[in-house]
Amino acid sequence: MEILSIVGARPQFVKVATIARAAEGRDGVVQKILHTGQHYDASMSGDFFKEMDIPRPDYHLEVNQRTHGGMTGQMMIEIERILQSERPDVVLLYGDTNSTLAGALAASKIHIPIGHVEAGLRSFNMKMPEEINRIGTDRLSNFLFCPTKNAVLQLKREGFTHPHYSIHELGDVMLDAVRHYERKAVFPNGIESNGKPILLVTVHRPSNTDHPLRLKKIVEELNQLSQEYQLVFPAHPRTQAKLLDFGLTLDFKPFAPLSYFEILGVLQMCTAVLTDSGGLQKEAFFMQKPCLTLRTETEWVELIEEGYNSLVNIEGESLIDAVDEMLNKKTLDFSQHLYGDGNAAGKILDVLLDAGPNVGSSN
Repeated sequence: MEILSIVGARPQFVKVATIARAAEGRDGVVQKILHTGQHYDASMSGDFFKEMDIPRPDYHLEVNQRTHGGMTGQMMIEIERILQSERPDVVLLYGDTNSTLAGALAASKIHIPIGHVEAGLRSFNMKMPEEINRIGTDRLSNFLFCPTKNAVLQLKREGFTHPHYSIHELGDVMLDAVRHYERKAVFPNGIESNGKPILLVTVHRPSNTDHPLRLKKIVEELNQLSQEYQLVFPAHPRTQAKLLDFGLTLDFKPFAPLSYFEILGVLQMCTAVLTDSGGLQKEAFFMQKPCLTLRTETEWVELIEEGYNSLVNIEGESLIDAVDEMLNKKTLDFSQHLYGDGNAAGKILDVLLDAGPNVGSSN
């Protein structure tokens, strides 16, 4: 069986690496990787692939720096050309980027079966490009690999009952990744706690960075928190640019973007996480740290339901109060297996191999 994985951003490479490791030693499984180039990342050069145990891409399209529509359209053209040549048995897609949707559209048009890793997630915010990508990819996929029970239930609520859809709750490949990489975690050089508890902070979503008043409120509250906590704030380039545009000043030193190993190192040492990222919400849970999410919604609803995560609407709520409330909670029990047992990638391959020559047919 030939599996072609389509990815376009660094987190997706971490996910595809779990499939690659699970495929090692399995007779008859060939995995190839197509990198759309959606996110240019200077760190994805040199020893990146070796350090992360990730196979180098078989194809690199270098499609980026366009509008959402332009990027997706150009990707479709290039992906279709490769799929016509390769004719893989199945295309695997990951998460919710433009690369994910472009891969789904291209593969479905020429009737190549599709597996969607992280299917069934919803934020119910249609202003997020990721939400549109998730919904479209799920509808076009044959195999829907859900990380949680909530994701399975959501697909059922949306009417995914036709035999075309093969729905599986197998756990989260990001848990596979964290368990594999945590032994390589390293605390970044140049960061000192100064005797203060550490908070890991990331802010990059346009809903926070592109609104002057909202970003101003975030900066003011982070500045106050920096008096009591050591903030490890790897500032995204777009966030840095917006701080300059709006004339906002941090009272603490931001850091350059951190590597995945460094993020894991900070997660090991920090007291809590403040973020608007989707992936970091789960990684905080995997590393047994409470999280505050600077959004009004999240696709990881089980973390909210179980008290590991809290949403903070910065326009109407105090981040400082939210931090105090979270850290004054009774001790959280992180023993729950909300995202599987750390072997989601192997289970995904089992499903595809069990389908065998009938992969993509009605079940």
